Amino acid sequence: MIVDCAVYTDGHRRETVLPLEDAFEASRDNSAFVWIGLHEPTPAEFEAVRVEFNLHELAVEDAIKAHQRPKVEVYGDSLFIVLKTIHYWGPNEPLEFGEIQVFVGDRFLIAVRHGNTALHEVRPELEQRPELLAHGPPAALHAIIDKVVDEYQPVILGLDSDIRDVEKEVFSSSRANPAERIYRLKREVLAVDEAMSPLPDELDRLARGQHAIVHDEMLPYFRDVHDHLLRLTMQVESFRELLTNVLTANLTQVSVRQNEDVRRISAWAAIIAVPTMIAGIYGMNFQHMPELSWRYGYLGSLVVMVLACTGLFFGFKRSGWL
Repeated sequence: MIVDCAVYTDGHRRETVLPLEDAFEASRDNSAFVWIGLHEPTPAEFEAVRVEFNLHELAVEDAIKAHQRPKVEVYGDSLFIVLKTIHYWGPNEPLEFGEIQVFVGDRFLIAVRHGNTALHEVRPELEQRPELLAHGPPAALHAIIDKVVDEYQPVILGLDSDIRDVEKEVFSSSRANPAERIYRLKREVLAVDEAMSPLPDELDRLARGQHAIVHDEMLPYFRDVHDHLLRLTMQVESFRELLTNVLTANLTQVSVRQNEDVRRISAWAAIIAVPTMIAGIYGMNFQHMPELSWRYGYLGSLVVMVLACTGLFFGFKRSGWL
């Protein structure tokens, strides 16, 4: 569905309602551009937009189907940009991914969003800065990319907190095995990396002015968001290495605990073996055993059992087996 369709002149929005069929004509004014926002459009809904702005059919197909990798593609004198959005809900909740496709021409910008994104906040925020919006579609494109990159920050902070928690769990005295949670975090970090890692190179080309649509006045803005994105992608890469180390440490801890359990079981088995052996001798029904004719033979046998078990217990305790 079409969420908004407006024409901007010198950074200010025209108050008149702009029908879609008049959008292209409105954008032909030298000081104006059209900004159209759509949310999960159907092929029929997007067909009118495609015809009005003569969009390339391959880019249109990608925009309707979504589930594309982040990229910047050139179609004639326009750009097609795909961005991945990520939302962090909490430590025990899965990450939510969305997608934004942006068509950028000299006099128009068409933004298509899929899933839960904060794109609806971009337009009113940018409209408060008419001096920046006066630069046209590149300014709107920068605002969209900047918003997407800003939304990565709480995701990075949330993942960092989750990783710190799982580190504490690995090295705690708890007998629980956090391997499942570590694997889940690794999958989430990999998904975040897939959503972010292709962007720095593409954004670097925009920041270097390799696409004519981006005016020289906007290059510093794109360089700033590119630097921000680089810092975030470096953190994600460190998360991947850190989680690998945490998983290795967890496996080591499990092995140590298993060895401790084996030693503990072996120690108790050795302690129990002594009275079992002594009691087993009496179960053999010998008729002539000195202990049977001795008044304190039975008591002496019990004392020997207790002393032997006590000695073994403290011996294993001192050696760390118990």
